[in-house]
Amino acid sequence: MEEGPYKYIRDGNGKVSRVIRIGTRKSQLARIQTDSVADTLKELYPDIHLEIVGMTTTGDKILDTALSKIGEKSLFTKELENALERNEVDLVVHSLKDLPTSLPPGFTIGAVLKRENPHDAVVLHPKHAGKSLDTLPESSAIGTSSLRRAAQLKKRFPHLVFKDIRGNLNTRLKKLDEKEDFAAIILAAAGLRRMGWENRISQILEPEDCMYAVGQGALAVEVRARDVDILEMVSVLHDSDTVLRCIAERAFLRRLEGGCSVPVAVHTEVKDSQLYLTGAVYSLDGSDSLKETMQTSVAAAAAAAAAADDKSSEEVDECVQRVGVTATKLSGEAQDRAERLGVDLANLLLSKGAKEILTVARQLNDAR
Repeated sequence: MEEGPYKYIRDGNGKVSRVIRIGTRKSQLARIQTDSVADTLKELYPDIHLEIVGMTTTGDKILDTALSKIGEKSLFTKELENALERNEVDLVVHSLKDLPTSLPPGFTIGAVLKRENPHDAVVLHPKHAGKSLDTLPESSAIGTSSLRRAAQLKKRFPHLVFKDIRGNLNTRLKKLDEKEDFAAIILAAAGLRRMGWENRISQILEPEDCMYAVGQGALAVEVRARDVDILEMVSVLHDSDTVLRCIAERAFLRRLEGGCSVPVAVHTEVKDSQLYLTGAVYSLDGSDSLKETMQTSVAAAAAAAAAADDKSSEEVDECVQRVGVTATKLSGEAQDRAERLGVDLANLLLSKGAKEILTVARQLNDAR
């Protein structure tokens, strides 16, 4: 039954309940990520009916061009957001790192789930089993289409050559294994783990070798900002530490105006009620870089504001979004501090010349 924008279902006993439709990209990893969110929701709300709707996005179609060259931030999210807007789906599961730091009006991130390992991983060609980036032969080709990874690794491993590789996880692993083009490829550890391919990880890159992308390893649930019922339903999925870390990271990136097409990297940690944020910007070849660390207290986050419960029935005001994230059950003060931390760190780097580094990186990349 369709009634207004929503879809309902009647069970054998005549009980009517709303069907919650979840939009997802069609790739195997996207499906696994969406299924994990659906399973968690089913456990928490046994009576709900979930329907998963697969969609192909622009980013899935354009496979012959480096992402940074396409220059579109919402490459993997636009079609999914269109479906949300048209009420064809009620929520969408994304990798948080695919979501731009400013969402279109009317949308919000209603949940940021507990982060998987956010680091990058090295996957070696079978013939190089047992080696590491350090011990690979001179001029070995490493596949990555991320400017962020290439910039950091070029500096750290000058004996290696970095080349673009596109496609989803399955495609990239196939390209690595079945051809002799690459000695290794760099992928997010989180994706490999979610796919059950942990055994392919030869090396996890520590922050001193390669810091990660903003939001990497975290899943986000995007909803319509005015859909209070759905927002309330998914809010229980929020992981407070991950939310604070990702708000700081996204605020840092937004202040720098970075996207896919510039090398920006971060590292965050919550320890003893302190949130630590390390952020860096790089030239394309990694020769020029700026890196700083700042911290702030997020003690209030632990005591989730009881007042939030009283407010939850209010219509969600879009101004309580912080870099696209709505988390009413989490201390607003802690979220504000996390956002401030990101902005302050970005301002510190900008005062030291980050803008110039990123402008040159963008121009060089556009000219490639």
